Amino acid sequence: MVRTARTTSTAAAVAAVLAATALGLAPHQAQAAPAPAAAGAPSAPSDLRFHDIPGSGGITLKGNVFTPADAQTGRKYPLIVLPTSWGMPQIEYVAQAEKLADDGYVVVSYTSRGFWLSGGRIEVAGPPDTADVSAVIDWALANTPADAGHIGLGGVSYGAGISLLASAHDPRIKAVVALSGWADVIESIYSGRTQHLQAAALLGGAGYLTGRPGPELQQVLGDFLGSRLDREPQMIEWGRERSAAEQLDGINANGAAIMLGNAWGDSIFPPNQYAAFFEKLTGPKRLEFRPGDHATAEGTGLLGLPNDTWANAHRWFDRYLKGERNGVDTEAPVQIKSRSNGGDEVYEGYADWKSVGSAGTERIPLPDSERLLTGIDSGADGGVVFLSSILDQFAKAPPTASVPLLPRAFAAVWQSPRQDGDRRIRGTVKLHTTVTPTAEDGTFVAYLYDVGPLGIGKLVSHAPYTFHGKPRGRSFGVDLELFSTAYDVPEGHRIALVIDTVDPLYIEHNPTGAQLTFSSPRTDPSYVSVPLREQ
Repeated sequence: MVRTARTTSTAAAVAAVLAATALGLAPHQAQAAPAPAAAGAPSAPSDLRFHDIPGSGGITLKGNVFTPADAQTGRKYPLIVLPTSWGMPQIEYVAQAEKLADDGYVVVSYTSRGFWLSGGRIEVAGPPDTADVSAVIDWALANTPADAGHIGLGGVSYGAGISLLASAHDPRIKAVVALSGWADVIESIYSGRTQHLQAAALLGGAGYLTGRPGPELQQVLGDFLGSRLDREPQMIEWGRERSAAEQLDGINANGAAIMLGNAWGDSIFPPNQYAAFFEKLTGPKRLEFRPGDHATAEGTGLLGLPNDTWANAHRWFDRYLKGERNGVDTEAPVQIKSRSNGGDEVYEGYADWKSVGSAGTERIPLPDSERLLTGIDSGADGGVVFLSSILDQFAKAPPTASVPLLPRAFAAVWQSPRQDGDRRIRGTVKLHTTVTPTAEDGTFVAYLYDVGPLGIGKLVSHAPYTFHGKPRGRSFGVDLELFSTAYDVPEGHRIALVIDTVDPLYIEHNPTGAQLTFSSPRTDPSYVSVPLREQ
């Protein structure tokens, strides 16, 4: 089934399809009417058509195709395939797809299997999803003027994860742009062996609302949220099968040029796992980190507004699909922006991830012992999924806590002296400590704060940690990486480490009445290591 629309305006196309969807029509049933041509508008707009595309296993995927304006018969054009994000319909990328088509690409976007009107069940980037990508490429080569030698893949969130995985299996893919995605499922929603409650519940709820979760997803989601520790090996294996980090050999062998983009505060796919994956890629690569939360850095671009994330994505495709010498490959491969200025200043460039925080580290000792009663929220927490990091991005208002007023029975607090100069924190803060539990299982969360003169701490970073099966009363060492960040602590402020045992973002495993003691043995002192950029 094919529907055709000649577009002179991205807004007209999106509005028409959204209106049809609101009236109960399927996206592929809507035909965008051409808007009146504006003065100076191109006489030959990009061509948009809606299609039923055969997926793997006999299902049908709902998709759309943009072809370049004035496409010439017999001429081939570079192809870009865009799988949709989790819970999003096929119109998600209309604005960017039209821009790419205007630049000479054939662009195919489709609703990922199991969502909306696409067939099948939600497989969470399982083998059927990666097979769908190859099936869509096959269809595009047979039904559009796409060039088999110049194929790119990209997407946001779920589309990013599928794109990375597909690049391990289909050597025809020459360039990938993966924005706000994941490379390691386990490190994304089970870091520190701790269930990321709000993130998993949000994804699960959206899946049930907009699609049809498969039986495997239903089982895993129930086990995960139900804290089925006996099912942990199966859940981890399920996650590994859906992690590009586990398929590096295939990705590197195929050699696609890969651009990764993410936000410092991504509450679904934290940045650490992307950085670790980036370091292991051997082909052309680029890593960008900005302020924000999940998909907020590229969100305005999906509406057709100016957006540097998408501008760089276009440059990446132009370089590796068209061969344009636009300089994107000669820039420093790692490009980051600090949270403290709202991301308004120019990027900081680094040769690799290891060079971030190149000035070395400041080690803050954590002396003395602190004993905590577990199971009570002290008031220190990582915020609310999406909302907190969006406020940080646009209002420079991260989660805060009054550090002097935190109840010491439920929160351990260590503070540095007042800083004698600005501290530009860049990279991954690391905690090393010794823990003695009174129960076999437990959870704690570590927070790093920028504490001002009035004692109000602004959250710099945090991370959870859970243990199971530890002998009661026996000490053990912990090395915990907090979520990577870029944050500037002003002169005169203090840096504080706070540890408590409850955070609404996570599922905690502290038995009633349990206690945790954090100590600093003389032979193995505790500390927090803060990576810094040169002033």
